[in-house]
Amino acid sequence: MGILDGKKGIIFGVANDKSIAWAIAKALSAEGMELAFTYAGEAFESRVKPLAETLGAKMVLPCDVTKDDQIAAVFEKIKNEWGALDGLVHSLAFAKKEELKGEFLNTSRDGFALALDVSAFSLVALAKGAAPLMEANGGSIITLTYYGSEKVVANYNVMGVAKAALETSAKYLAADLGPKNIRVNAISAGPVKTLAAMGITGFKAILDVVEAKAPLKRNVSLDDVAKTALYLMSGLSSGVTGEVIHVDAGFSIVGI
Repeated sequence: MGILDGKKGIIFGVANDKSIAWAIAKALSAEGMELAFTYAGEAFESRVKPLAETLGAKMVLPCDVTKDDQIAAVFEKIKNEWGALDGLVHSLAFAKKEELKGEFLNTSRDGFALALDVSAFSLVALAKGAAPLMEANGGSIITLTYYGSEKVVANYNVMGVAKAALETSAKYLAADLGPKNIRVNAISAGPVKTLAAMGITGFKAILDVVEAKAPLKRNVSLDDVAKTALYLMSGLSSGVTGEVIHVDAGFSIVGI
């Protein structure tokens, strides 16, 4: 018997079997949650569908989160198939590769807008779609962020700004949705070797610094992050909302 038996959730942001979203999906599924998945474009469809099928997922839906009609179609499908929704995982972020190197000063206007749209506003849009399906029984919405929202991390640039907007959006959403018993929290994960992370210039150096300076003297694993997501999705965190929980081996508490 799992702590999420009978619950239904949707995962946005699986890129491959090394992604944080996939690690979270496996943890939730192992505890009994029935899952639906989304993908953006044919390239991701070919990766996500086979993974989703291994967890018995019956819904694997297209969704470009920059398009309101596709978001609406996803939640309409969820409504028709399930009637209600208990959980949502938002693990979405994107910035142009050229924006993730050099000086933040050189961020382009369109690059800034794109990063904020995909990485931050998408949480607002998805929460708006999910909320009516969670009102009857309450629900949990989880997003993924990073310490580059709080402190300057070399080459993280516009993504740091987007993550700061994401974290604040989560807090405002938590305030709006709290009366409906819908909780919204963020996990600030330490650097993990994912497809997205490897696009950041100098990423290996970041891993080395965290391992040397973090109190636990190691980098975190996908499993570390997934277990915290399981906590936030379950009733174990019933009194927790609007929080940014650091899962980073303690690196964020270290000063000079």
